[in-house]
Amino acid sequence: MKRINITLVIILFLVTVPESKGQKQTGSNDFITVNIVKNYSPKKELILQDFMDVEYIALETNDEFINQGIVLDIGKEFVLVKNRNRINDGNIFVYDRTGKAIRKINRKGQSGEEYISLYSINLDEENKEMFVNDILGKKIVVYDLYGNFKRSFKHKNGTDSQFYSDIFNYDRQHLICYDEYNKELPFVLISKQDGHISQEIKIPFKEKKFLSQIKKTGENNGQAVIGAGPGRYYSIFPFNDNWILSELSSDTVYTCMPDYSLHPFIARTPSIQSMNPEEGLIIRLVSDRYYFMESIKNIYDWDTQEGFPSKYFMYDTKEQSFSGYTVYNGDFTTKKEIYMSMIKPINHEITSWNSLEAYQLVESYNKGELKGKLKEIASKLDEDSNPVIMLIKHKSL
Repeated sequence: MKRINITLVIILFLVTVPESKGQKQTGSNDFITVNIVKNYSPKKELILQDFMDVEYIALETNDEFINQGIVLDIGKEFVLVKNRNRINDGNIFVYDRTGKAIRKINRKGQSGEEYISLYSINLDEENKEMFVNDILGKKIVVYDLYGNFKRSFKHKNGTDSQFYSDIFNYDRQHLICYDEYNKELPFVLISKQDGHISQEIKIPFKEKKFLSQIKKTGENNGQAVIGAGPGRYYSIFPFNDNWILSELSSDTVYTCMPDYSLHPFIARTPSIQSMNPEEGLIIRLVSDRYYFMESIKNIYDWDTQEGFPSKYFMYDTKEQSFSGYTVYNGDFTTKKEIYMSMIKPINHEITSWNSLEAYQLVESYNKGELKGKLKEIASKLDEDSNPVIMLIKHKSL
């Protein structure tokens, strides 16, 4: 297997970068440096539609298609949604891109052709397949778009490996995956046919770090271990036909190029390896104009059950500066905030998605708070309709 090695020249270059005030570096390896312990203010107010395209999909509601509109994946033809994890009913709702209900699939069960958990799905329209990430079964189950079983394969085995938490459709033959608990090679490309690792992507770091707190309860034989974490964040981001890879333990966020070489994208200071408690740099959304980020401190109070305080900031590539931010949906006449910490990366066309509850849209419509396409959609909803999916896409050139 081909391994990727970062040359000593690049490593030394990153180490000697001064603590930047947000200035963009020049040269062939352009990247920015962010001081994550700094408080960036004042906040800039942004309208999402000024720097991203937006598409709305009203999900059809009928007796068989009642759901919470949690998007699993979106292609050019289909939208796959499910209910929230706590319901755990195993239903996959298949819509077309206009929101028309097509079919409902459920293959939850204990057999080799079924999934125990429906953690995520990757839609491969080119091969007419969907890849169900069953993290409890530590396997990926492959079905056609009608729910017929085709094959399955295990997540990669190895010391400290657990499961793939991030999976994306890389190309016709491969998936790109992230294994958070692997201490050496968290990023890999795997075969869509049998799951074997076809490419290892090695990001340099000294010691594996996690944003989590562990506590033991009980005494003697009654001991149990409970954990707490800050919530979901992602490590793989499709962007400009390449892939941004963010490993919490590394002081550099990289762009992975088509030849698998790694180019520095964002460098952080101070080093996470020098901090106690650690403060992690989290990427939330990357657009042509703005990079939205978050820092999370690894502390938690078990008595109050509060912790993991965050700071939210962005980098403006045009002004070459950092600041705080608030992002609003421009299809509301009032200031309707969009929370960047709640969104999930999708693919190279669709940066992310957001779910708009029907009853809230109906209320806003009745108050005259909507405009444009969203107003037209809301006029046809009732309070019990399925959510409206807002797709956040890169600006068309």
